[in-house]
Amino acid sequence: MAINIAGVVVVVIFYIIILGVGIIAGRKKTKTKTANEMFVANRQMGFLVSLFSLTATNVGGAYVNGTAEIIASRGLLWTQAPIGYCIGLFIGGWFYGPKMRRANYVTMYDPFQKKYGARVGALMCLPEFVGDLFWTAAILSALGSTVAIILDVDKTTSIIVSAAIAVCYTLLGGLWSVAYTDLVQLFFIAVGLVVSFPFALHHPSVDKEKMKTLWPGTLPTNEIGTFIDIYGLLIFGGIPWQPFYQRVLACKTPRSARISLMLASVLCLLFAVPPAVMGVIGASADWNQTSYPNEVPLASDQLPFILPLVLQYMCPLPVSVIGLAAISAAAMSSADSTTLSTASIFANNWYRGVFRTKVSDRELIWVVRISVLVVGAAGTVIAITSTTVYGLYVMSGDLMYVILFPQLTCVLFVNVSNAYGCLSGFFLSILLRMISGEPLIGLPALINYPFYTDKDGQLFPFRTLIMLLTFFTIVTVSFLAKTIFTRNIIPMKYDFLKNFHDNENIVDTVALGASTAGELNNREVHAKEMNENEAKKRELGYNEVKKLDLSDNEVKQRKAQNLITYSTRL
Repeated sequence: MAINIAGVVVVVIFYIIILGVGIIAGRKKTKTKTANEMFVANRQMGFLVSLFSLTATNVGGAYVNGTAEIIASRGLLWTQAPIGYCIGLFIGGWFYGPKMRRANYVTMYDPFQKKYGARVGALMCLPEFVGDLFWTAAILSALGSTVAIILDVDKTTSIIVSAAIAVCYTLLGGLWSVAYTDLVQLFFIAVGLVVSFPFALHHPSVDKEKMKTLWPGTLPTNEIGTFIDIYGLLIFGGIPWQPFYQRVLACKTPRSARISLMLASVLCLLFAVPPAVMGVIGASADWNQTSYPNEVPLASDQLPFILPLVLQYMCPLPVSVIGLAAISAAAMSSADSTTLSTASIFANNWYRGVFRTKVSDRELIWVVRISVLVVGAAGTVIAITSTTVYGLYVMSGDLMYVILFPQLTCVLFVNVSNAYGCLSGFFLSILLRMISGEPLIGLPALINYPFYTDKDGQLFPFRTLIMLLTFFTIVTVSFLAKTIFTRNIIPMKYDFLKNFHDNENIVDTVALGASTAGELNNREVHAKEMNENEAKKRELGYNEVKKLDLSDNEVKQRKAQNLITYSTRL
């Protein structure tokens, strides 16, 4: 098969458009040239930009290709990702996103460092680093395979070019460039997928009667535990994910953050419909009636490429090229987001939070840029060289679910949680997940849960069990540690994490990252949010407290209840 010249030209034009939009957006929207502008766009991102950027970030190459693959192999019942992500985004939009936006965090790891200390908070970033890196590699690998099928272009070349373009505009404009290229990419995704699937549906090789029997899927009794486990992973494992919060924290108001997340959940579900239909089409087609040159019916190792195969062999050339542009857009919209996410966390929570708390904006911006280059290069190398990218991606997703979801929930909503409970839950969850095994990366199971078989492996919802045990451990150990130290059962001098008295170990990366003096002053005084319906946090100053005519005892009581948190003496 010769190189598809027309397709190559269209893809090159698409890449030029994306690069141009990224560069122009970075130059036009960047005004203050501060680190916070690169991280969270100075919290000036409008509702529509946030909504479409959130949608494009979620509707990545893995999402589109994976939806087509799973419905082709197991039917709609097992196509859990679109539904799971939709529910997860809705929960994140209602509970997590607005709370973090009201606190003016820069990344989702700021509350860890503010509550548990700089080093403990930095440790919580590790699962995200691993997950984002392997996710980027998996997306680039899938994109390379798609381009190779449709255009007959070398996979390595397509991976390198795609990664280079995404890294280039991310370097220049930070979040503004990524957000505005997301808008263009989402447009290409919508047009490409919507235009493509009617042509595939009316291809003469498609058996309409077979489609009716294939699409529902079945749930064997012995797989009910796995089914539940996967839904838990998809719903709650997607909540502790920095690329979402990067856009949420950039919104102008908490209300805008909440609405954009909740509407994005609906749009993500809608964007799963075209690839799902094309997956069913591919599974019900008689491939002998197409020009497909390989073994018929499709071998199981070809199902991950069912979407590009349908585009290539069941659609006219112009339509298949448009569909390729959609898949390329989906891949790049996620790859640039995870690259910037990892770089932002490293710069804000490691470099500024741990090593150089007085770093200048100029220096921090260069740290972000170097980090973007390193992450982009590392993801590209893994995508090209590794044969287990998907397995590592699945494993890192598990870690987000069993480790970070309970950790993020506790640090935001459980007042008793502290560094001792955090570390106990962290190491316990890693240990339990490792000894549970993972066949995709050749990790043997050292513990057999109920219903385990040598053929099928773990059939018990063990990930959910580990997540619940992590919750229990964090809360229990935190309560015991607080009791032991505050009641002086163990002298306070043995509080080696310094979590129960004033210390320099606690780092407020929000205050460190304040871009203006006014923003920093507003950090001094916070009142506890009165209820969720108020959707905002009151701020009390010294003069306001005087106007309330509070006695010293009343002030102390309110401080104890976290209703007043400033340190000025009355």
